[in-house]
Amino acid sequence: MASSCDGCASAGNCPSQENGGCSEEPQSMLEALNEYSSVKKVIGVVSGKGGVGKSFVTASLASAMRKQGYTVGILDADITGPSIPKMYGIHGPAMGNEMGVCPIESEDGIKIMSVNLLMDDEEAPVVWRGPIIAGTVKQFWTDVVWGDLDYLFVDMPPGTGDVPLTVFQSLPVDGIVIVTSPQELVQLIVKKAYNMAGMMDIPVLGIVENYSYLVCPDCGKQIKIFGESHIDEVAGEMGLEVLGKMPLDPAYAELADAGLFYKADNIYLDKATKLIEQL
Repeated sequence: MASSCDGCASAGNCPSQENGGCSEEPQSMLEALNEYSSVKKVIGVVSGKGGVGKSFVTASLASAMRKQGYTVGILDADITGPSIPKMYGIHGPAMGNEMGVCPIESEDGIKIMSVNLLMDDEEAPVVWRGPIIAGTVKQFWTDVVWGDLDYLFVDMPPGTGDVPLTVFQSLPVDGIVIVTSPQELVQLIVKKAYNMAGMMDIPVLGIVENYSYLVCPDCGKQIKIFGESHIDEVAGEMGLEVLGKMPLDPAYAELADAGLFYKADNIYLDKATKLIEQL
């Protein structure tokens, strides 16, 4: 098989030739974790588009694992739209010491780092360009004193832009969960996220569908307000598991708005939590 630098070498313009040629092994872009921290597993939560409940799924998985006795953290990588601190009722400023920046713990002991915990005004917009945002996400890994964690969940912004790329390249991600909704556009959106993970050699653990239905408070009938779901067919095409189908439940929204999400019991993600526990 031809080496990766044969093309440029044959043209006589490979700058590495005088040093023995191009290396066959690609250089790792992984960033070093904060030296006072130890993280066993990193789980990314992604979505192809916004508004599908990605932060809700991140918080649900983190709280579920915490209730099982694991040490858990949430890295809020959604820099321009952070919502995790609000859901857990925590506020900054996050303080630092000679070891780094200390995350703030929720009522149930989940360690959280978000740009909102570093801002003087939590409602101020984060008007930063892509490289600065990506650099901030890296610092949440390198400069935050996470301590000893069994699981670190990374709540990523929607899409396939700078931040997901930075996370996939810079953090040792053990797997991702793709969050979506039942709309017809789901197939295209899920495949974009799936294909990006494949390009980066990141395992896809499965798909979670949010807003699958609404339970009528009077008769208990499932009302599919976004139409029939196609998630099983889409998952089957890609060889993925459907890890949960969650209804639209106002009770969860009330807990999040009140900063009491740690009290939520999301029974619809039991399959996802069991899979993560087995990693």
